[in-house]
Amino acid sequence: MHNAHSPMNALAYKPNVSEVLERLRSLYERRAGDRIFAVMEVPSAALAEFRRQYCEGYCDYPQPAARIRFWDCLLAERAAVEDDSIPIAYLSEFDQGLYGGLLGGRVQFMAHPESGWISSMVAPLLADWSEFDALRFDASHPWWQRYLAQLREFVEAGAGKFGISHFILIDGLNFVFELLGATRPYLSLDERPEMVRRAIDFAFDLNVRVQEAFFAAVPLLSGGTCSNMAQWTAGRIVSESVDPFHMTSLAYFEQWGREPVERILRRFDGGVLHIHGNGRHLLEAVCSLRGVKAIYLGDDKGFAPAFDILPQLRARSGDLPLVVQVDFAKFVGALNGHALPGGVLYRVENVPDVDTANGCMDRVRAYCH
Repeated sequence: MHNAHSPMNALAYKPNVSEVLERLRSLYERRAGDRIFAVMEVPSAALAEFRRQYCEGYCDYPQPAARIRFWDCLLAERAAVEDDSIPIAYLSEFDQGLYGGLLGGRVQFMAHPESGWISSMVAPLLADWSEFDALRFDASHPWWQRYLAQLREFVEAGAGKFGISHFILIDGLNFVFELLGATRPYLSLDERPEMVRRAIDFAFDLNVRVQEAFFAAVPLLSGGTCSNMAQWTAGRIVSESVDPFHMTSLAYFEQWGREPVERILRRFDGGVLHIHGNGRHLLEAVCSLRGVKAIYLGDDKGFAPAFDILPQLRARSGDLPLVVQVDFAKFVGALNGHALPGGVLYRVENVPDVDTANGCMDRVRAYCH
C-alpha cells in the first residue's frame, strides 16, 4: 500500500501530470505573476448520472464503494482534458461532520447534484459550556475507524490513477460553531472568552490528529498535496477556513482568528484558504497570514462574482496566487481582450467539450499578462 513515504509520481488519468505539476509549482511559488492557469469544466456523464440518483437535500451516509465508483468515472472522463487540473477525489463525506461526529455529535449528510458531493454537517454538540469538559477523543470511536478505513479504500482504488484531496479543517471558531451552533460562539467571544480559548486549543489537537492520519495514509504526489481548492501544492498542505469571521469585523479576526490559523499552518507546510463573497473585507489580512499558499475566492448570491471585480481583488492581494470561478464565455472574452490578471488559476465552467477546452488551453499556456 502507498504511504507518505512512497510518493506517487504518475497518474493514468493525467498523462501530462509532470508538466502540469511544474506549472502549478511555479504559480504557488509566486514565480508566475504574469501567467494564467485554468481548469476546464467539461460536460460529464458521471455528474449527469449522479443528478439522476440524487436530489439536493439530506441523504444517508454513502457507501465508500459507491463514492469511489463516482470519482473513478468522473476523473477517467477528464483524462483527455489538457488543462491545469489534477485528477483528485474529495472526501466530502468527512468535510465537516467528521470532527463533531468523533465527539458524539449527530452527523447529517446532504447531496449536492451540481458537484457530485455528499457533504456532512453535525448538529450542535453541547447544550452549554458546562458540558465542554466531558469531550474526549476516542480512537475506538466508529467514526474514527470509518475514517481510517475509507482513507485506505480510496488510496487503494486511486493508486496510479488519481490522487486524494485534503479536506477542510474545522478548527478555531469553526469548531466552536460545531459545539454551540452559529449564534452563541459570537456571544461567547465577549462573555466566555476563556472557554473559547480552551475550545480552540482542543480543536487544534483534534485537527492535527485528523490531518496527520490523512497524511499517514495518503501518498504525496511528487512531494505535494492534492487540493480541491488549488489542485496541487508542494509539501503537506492543509485546507483552512475563516468562514465565521466573514460576519465579524476585521478586529475580531485579528484577535481571534489569526493566531489559530497561523498555528496550524506552522504545524504542517502551510495551507490554502477560501473566502466567500461576504468575507472579502478580510482579503488583505488573510493574504498576510504566514504559511498561506493560495486563496480561493468564492461566489455567493448577493455579491459581485469575483471574476467581475478581479483587477481590484488582484491589486488588494499582492502576489498571492488566487483561484476564481468564471463562465466559459466570459473567460474567452477576457482572453481575447488580453484582460486576464496573472497569477490566477481560473476555474472555467460550462466549457462545451474536450476539443474546445484543449484548444483554449493552448492559448492559456501561451498567455503573458
